[in-house]
Amino acid sequence: MLVSMSSGGPSQPTPYTPPPAGQPQAAQPPAPQPPAAQQPAPPQPAAPQHPGYQPPAYPQQPYRQPVQHPGYQPPAHQQPAAPAQPTHPQQPVAAQTPPQPPYSPPQQQYSAQQYAASNYAPAHFTQQPGYASVLAQPTHYSPPAPVAPSPAQGLPALPVPGGKGKVVLFVLFGFLGFLLLALIAYFAFFLGPISSIIGLVLALIPLAIVFFVVWMIDRWEPEPKLMVFFAVAWGAIAAIGLTLLLDLALTLLVGGRSDAAGAVVQAPIVEELFKGLGVYLIFLIARRNFDGPVDGVVYGALVGAGFAFTENIQYFAISLIEGGGAQLGVTFFVRAILSPFAHAMFTSLTGLAIGLAARRQASAGAALGFGALGWLGAVFLHALWNGSATFGDFFLLYFLLQVPLFVGFIFGVIALRREEARLTKARLSEYAAAGWFTPEEVNMLATRPGRKVGLNWAAQLRGDRRPLMREFIKDATKLAMVRQRAITGRDPLAAQDEQALLARTRATKAALLAY
Repeated sequence: MLVSMSSGGPSQPTPYTPPPAGQPQAAQPPAPQPPAAQQPAPPQPAAPQHPGYQPPAYPQQPYRQPVQHPGYQPPAHQQPAAPAQPTHPQQPVAAQTPPQPPYSPPQQQYSAQQYAASNYAPAHFTQQPGYASVLAQPTHYSPPAPVAPSPAQGLPALPVPGGKGKVVLFVLFGFLGFLLLALIAYFAFFLGPISSIIGLVLALIPLAIVFFVVWMIDRWEPEPKLMVFFAVAWGAIAAIGLTLLLDLALTLLVGGRSDAAGAVVQAPIVEELFKGLGVYLIFLIARRNFDGPVDGVVYGALVGAGFAFTENIQYFAISLIEGGGAQLGVTFFVRAILSPFAHAMFTSLTGLAIGLAARRQASAGAALGFGALGWLGAVFLHALWNGSATFGDFFLLYFLLQVPLFVGFIFGVIALRREEARLTKARLSEYAAAGWFTPEEVNMLATRPGRKVGLNWAAQLRGDRRPLMREFIKDATKLAMVRQRAITGRDPLAAQDEQALLARTRATKAALLAY
């Protein structure tokens, strides 16, 4: 910017007109001078305008060349805003700042503890439309997660059979609901509400004991919760209700009977018939989950436990009404402490037989025949138990007969569990040969000590990944059972189950090994 100065004061700026394009620039004539009245001092000739001209330095204010921004380009031709003193070249303003390079994430990596302790939250961690959650939307940068995400939401679901089984279950649960109302009316009318409630509370104790033991047996390959509930409900409602109805019908048709004949003959036959019917219905409804003898023992024990629960309510209430607290204490000791597993053990024989049929690719008719053989064994043990309570010394027969039977039942269950573990290892080894598992993983999945070691290892990982390990173990065990069903050819959905379970185990294993 060019200005003309005099010792007396500022002079008017001379407008500058650029020459036409393509013509050389000539020297400009001197600027016109103002009238004499307005001149406080003699005029001085204007300095020639030259593109390289620089204003002189003044003593009172030394001129300093300002620091220019590297990206600043002054305008080609700029008019002075107003007559003023010499000004320094303008500095670039914010609007003229050249664009900055795009943001790039820092190269420093933070540990999970540092990130969890900091309050830093990237701005792009807000949910965007079209995504189910913040974690599902794509992000350009995010620190490493302190806990590995669970793959449960993204795992493929197992194929579900047709609606026929659901309709049958709906009808059966409706039937159970009707019988439950009838049983409540029976207890309230014949035994009284107070005695029935006391008997119910006491009957929960042996039920909890049996349920805990059955849960321990079923831990290797757990049964569906809906089928577990149905088994207990069938024993507690349907088997008891149908037994009472048939007993009433026989009394009306045949007439009175002796207590000994009813306890030793009629009760074992009728009760085990309706309890075994519940196990057979579970086999028909949930055949894909009825894999072998262990499952049969589990379902039979649950049906028997449900039956004993309702029967104990009745016995405890009658003892309280007839003999007061003393007789109630004796009845509770005999039924809840000495023999909480009696009905569960009887009906488990029927379930064991049906489970053996299921392992051998038996049809519904063949399973019914196997179940009939198991029912005969259940009737025999039941009659033996009732006979020891009716004839002779109960405690002597209990220790000579019932205790050995119970010990044999325990060893039989242990042997069945070992066979199930052996089958699991054999089927998973076939997948290991195809590359789906390593031999070490098969040993871990197919043995109880190996599973314990695997859970302890998962607990030491970042975020405690034991839930993932449990899911991995459960899916791998199901995969082994599906493989067994596919070999026997009794499950049309085995191939679909196999593909879904292979995908689930692979995703769960990847999550376990993720950073």
